[in-house]
Amino acid sequence: MKLNKLSKALFASALTIVMGVSVIGCGKSPEEKPATTPGTTDVSQSGEKVEVDIFQFKVEISEALQKAADLYMSTHPNVTINLQTVGGGDDYGAALKAKFQSGQEPTIFNVGGPQDVADWIEKLEDLSDQNWVDRAGSTLGAVTSEGKVYGMPYGVEGYGLVYNKAIFEAAGIDASTIVDTASMDKAFAQLDAKIKAGELKEQFPLLEAVTEYPVKEKWVTGLHSSNIFINQEFKTGVDAYNAKEIAFEKSEDFKEYFDLMVKYSSHSDSPAKLNAVDYATQVGQGIAIERVAVTQQGNWVYGDVKNVDEQVAENLGFLPVGGDRIPLGVPMYWAINSTQPDAEKAAAKDFLNWLYTSDEGKNVVVNEFFFIPPFTGYENYPAQDALGKEIMRYQAEDKTTPWVFMGYPTAWGEDVLGINLQKYVAGEMTWEQVIDDAKAKWAEARQ
Repeated sequence: MKLNKLSKALFASALTIVMGVSVIGCGKSPEEKPATTPGTTDVSQSGEKVEVDIFQFKVEISEALQKAADLYMSTHPNVTINLQTVGGGDDYGAALKAKFQSGQEPTIFNVGGPQDVADWIEKLEDLSDQNWVDRAGSTLGAVTSEGKVYGMPYGVEGYGLVYNKAIFEAAGIDASTIVDTASMDKAFAQLDAKIKAGELKEQFPLLEAVTEYPVKEKWVTGLHSSNIFINQEFKTGVDAYNAKEIAFEKSEDFKEYFDLMVKYSSHSDSPAKLNAVDYATQVGQGIAIERVAVTQQGNWVYGDVKNVDEQVAENLGFLPVGGDRIPLGVPMYWAINSTQPDAEKAAAKDFLNWLYTSDEGKNVVVNEFFFIPPFTGYENYPAQDALGKEIMRYQAEDKTTPWVFMGYPTAWGEDVLGINLQKYVAGEMTWEQVIDDAKAKWAEARQ
């Protein structure tokens, strides 16, 4: 969902997920239409100079997105695209609000789901007439309000426990036996013992712990980790958005999982230090250099790991979380500022259409963004990287669960739950206090 770089190829012509994401079928796709947006002029033929400001959250695609913008501008000389990226460890939502408050409103920005649609509805352009809508399956439920579509899906992503297959094989651990927290604990204990005994030192000289858990990254804990258990209470993000209260029915299961991540982490003896562990420490300085064998992340880390060690990247797989499954969902949606001039909006729509429906754009989306496309029409772009193939395996086996965190109350996941989880590992709150406060703050937000 956020993060830092990119690499090679990825895709799926059929994908099933919930929270407004389900089967995006194989076979013949709807007839491709020109990239020009219905009801607008062809900006490539217009002599009018237009500037389109993009303010987006995905750090790992920023370089490739700039290249895509440059490619588009090379054939649309009257259009200037300015790109700004705020993400990774930064709070995109807060940065977006500050951007609008400063008077420097972007033309294209990001919304995450039903809560964001409600928060930004006065600034959202109706995209219902766009060519890509018919190819989006049911990925649009999270950004549809009163029959109008307000967002274009980035892509589809999956996450779980990314693990190094070579390390598990060397330790004699059959990863296929890990189907729940109990079997995970057993396998991790076995690996932990071998690491501490130095049995894997010769083959993996930097290996020091089973896991790395970036509690500093509130989106990892407060959004992704919590989603594993809250999605057993709400079927979709829309259901979560409509819920006046949260029962947190699986809070004890959440505790068991959270404690397990801490127990086998590099700071198991001093959990408070996990509050300083960020994404870079977890990925580029963690699993990528084989300092740890497992980390909770998604398919988006493949590029970062590949940039460090391609062989390690190809040895990555997914362990299931919250049962024998992995969560699949849309990380964010492209939105267009409805209050911007018509020419800017037309250019913005044209650029997004070009990016996801033209052959040049598809190549960028699959081979440079490293996305699993959320649309039909990509049948010639199969997954080629290790994690992309893993996602397709889980999907084919119907072992996926939904992303519902986009329906959490505004900032609840990070600024309430995420912060309280930091206090929990620091010994400043009990688990009961964490859960009770989360329930209370959810109810307050929904009043």
